[in-house]
Amino acid sequence: MVEEMKNNVEVKQYEVGDRIKGKVSSVKEKHALIDFGYKIDAILPIGEISNVHIEKVADVLKEGDEIEAVITKINEEEVVVSKKRVDNEKAWVELREKQEKGEVFEVTVAEVVKGGLVADVGLRGFIPASQVERHFVEDFSDYVGRTLRVKVIELDEEKNKVILSQRAVLEEEEAKARQERIAAIQVGDVLEGTVSRITSFGAFVDIGGVDGLVHISEMAWHRVESPQEVVQEGDKVQVKVLKVDPSQEKVSLSLKATQPSPWQKAAEEIKAGDTVKGVVKRLAPFGAFVEVRPGVEGLIHISQIANKRIGTPQEVLKEGQEVEAKVLDVNPEEERMSLSIRELIEDRRAQDVQTYNDKQNASHGVTLGDLIGDQLKKLKQ
Repeated sequence: MVEEMKNNVEVKQYEVGDRIKGKVSSVKEKHALIDFGYKIDAILPIGEISNVHIEKVADVLKEGDEIEAVITKINEEEVVVSKKRVDNEKAWVELREKQEKGEVFEVTVAEVVKGGLVADVGLRGFIPASQVERHFVEDFSDYVGRTLRVKVIELDEEKNKVILSQRAVLEEEEAKARQERIAAIQVGDVLEGTVSRITSFGAFVDIGGVDGLVHISEMAWHRVESPQEVVQEGDKVQVKVLKVDPSQEKVSLSLKATQPSPWQKAAEEIKAGDTVKGVVKRLAPFGAFVEVRPGVEGLIHISQIANKRIGTPQEVLKEGQEVEAKVLDVNPEEERMSLSIRELIEDRRAQDVQTYNDKQNASHGVTLGDLIGDQLKKLKQ
């Protein structure tokens, strides 16, 4: 009856290249039939349905689906159409707009091929293996059927090339999240982190998705030659935020700032007039720096190194030498301590003289008493 009605109605004339709209009237294994109001249904071969490989027509089409296609062949006995050609034309326009806007959109992985994945985006969209994730993926076999969020990173209509990237989307999202995390970090915050990487100049600490640098000078209150002396990768540490630069995404951290200052403890234990032992750490034209506690150095001015005039500290001292000195002054706020070897020598000389005099006096006193005592005894006899 339908065929009779078609034959009785004036039939529109079509040519190769014309676009048609119709409904799927029948689904076969390798083709579909499309009713578009013509005297015969058009044949849509499986190879002209999609830009990606499909096993059977029923995987993507069912009876009643409305489609748009272009006529590739037409005669009295047969009309052949292509859906993917129409999809391709629309896709180039849409993908160009998406690329210009930097739009993120979803695709479904249709195939795993050598070097990456394929998705149907109205064209054959290729996602290189390096553009799938931020990390290396060894096996992509379970990606078929997955929905990925991608951006267009390359289009070449002449070469029919469409390159997509999920990695670009993930990296942009991570960069935005990192900026938000950095914006929430304030100077003075004390945070817990994990040592993620060690270099010759310090250690990077992950403080919740943001890597901050603990410079080697901020690792401990004492002098540190190598960061490994203080921390190892994977260590959990407490750090204090010294500086935040959102524009450069840099965060400066300190380990030592979370620990009591050795100067505070030194000020409690060491007072002016005390005698301290230490090691000569550095020699300068004006004096010598002596470490008297880990992280606490005092200065012996050149005028206080010896009880005679010297031209340079090197005439009397050398680096690594152990010395004793008298504390002249302690200033924990400015982290300064003044020491003197000369005064210690003078004090000890004075003490030796006093001790000698005391011994002499004591010795003479006992002898005189003994003599007087003996004489009195004789007189009584």
